[in-house]
Amino acid sequence: MNRDAEIITFGCRLNIYESEILKQGVKKGNIKNTSVFNSCAVTSETVRQVKQSIRKRKREFPGDKIIVTGCAAQIDPKTFSEMEEVDIVSGNLEKRDINNLIKKDKPKAKINVSNILENKQNLNSLTDGYDNRSRAFVEIQNGCNHRCTFCIIPYGRGNSSSKSVKNIINEINLMLEKGHKEIVLTGVDIASWGHDLENKTNLGFLIDKILKGCPDLKRLKLSSMDVIGFDDQLLEIVSSEKRILPHLHLSLQAGDNMILKRMKRRHLREDAINLCSKIREKRSDMAFGADLITGFPTETDEMFLNTIKIVDECNLDWLHVFPFSPRPGTPAAKMPQNKKETSKKRAKILREKGEKIKKAHLKNLVGKEIEVFVEKNNSGHTNQFAPVKLEDEFLPGTSVIAKIFKSDNNFVYGKSVN
Repeated sequence: MNRDAEIITFGCRLNIYESEILKQGVKKGNIKNTSVFNSCAVTSETVRQVKQSIRKRKREFPGDKIIVTGCAAQIDPKTFSEMEEVDIVSGNLEKRDINNLIKKDKPKAKINVSNILENKQNLNSLTDGYDNRSRAFVEIQNGCNHRCTFCIIPYGRGNSSSKSVKNIINEINLMLEKGHKEIVLTGVDIASWGHDLENKTNLGFLIDKILKGCPDLKRLKLSSMDVIGFDDQLLEIVSSEKRILPHLHLSLQAGDNMILKRMKRRHLREDAINLCSKIREKRSDMAFGADLITGFPTETDEMFLNTIKIVDECNLDWLHVFPFSPRPGTPAAKMPQNKKETSKKRAKILREKGEKIKKAHLKNLVGKEIEVFVEKNNSGHTNQFAPVKLEDEFLPGTSVIAKIFKSDNNFVYGKSVN
């Protein structure tokens, strides 16, 4: 029995976007009985989960052709090529046109991975809308020119490459025509958009062009941003333009200046605090989330305390906490390591703090009338990213004014006031 090809996705929003390109490609090519794993390499645990999923898939569908692509395949193709379940290993460049590999009965080599650091990426775009999604991710750039000491991703993604203003605007307008109501700009390092273009420009310029070139766009969201990426132009447009949602997720990673230096980050703790303060002065409804790593090599209890403090100093609403995991091939893996137990203990402390903040944020919404963007199953998020469950039934993509009558540790509960 012929089954439509399936894409199994791990990792970030950019992978979700690229999986949609893969999905639309295999549908157009009428590819059957094929499983494509779009892998992630951000932690060793993620790579382990990818391998586990491949083995399970082969047991369930022994006749499937198995293709592994994504960052883990790009960085370490050999480990996947040695799996007997795998037929083809594809690099991140090759996956953008993966039908060429799938249609070959016998590819010349099991590994089809080029040196991503030597190539300028050809960033093709979606040709159709997402299935069953109220929002659409739109890639504006790929790759990263920075080499944070803990991060393996530049070796999976290559150097920064920007999509043109024209192609981005065309893609957003297509997503709006297909019924998506919210657009999320995504990439590996979206703050670097435009730096590699012939007429060097910046993210604030792009957003201004998007807002002018997409008049039907009512909800625009930025994915994770480096603190240092906010120049005066971007700061002004984020603070004043109401079509940009009042929620920013910052790539902070730590709250101690020595650890930030050893991470080779480009900001200090004072930069983060000042940024949040400046934006909130102009836009009081802005909420901030952040990525934070605990137990980075050489981190002491005192240094960790600075990370705890920055949560309050930046008035962060949502925390995404990772215990440090050394990635082979990165400078941080060669530094003096903390014990795993120490990293996990600190992560637990920080997560518990994050849960208390989240609970207080949700409780504060009770009794208020607030806009909710419905995603699926009558649930969604407020514009500040608080998760909501609604009593009423609404189609995905609907914006509803709801009165919040209850909260718990994970959600607020509301009823439409219409």
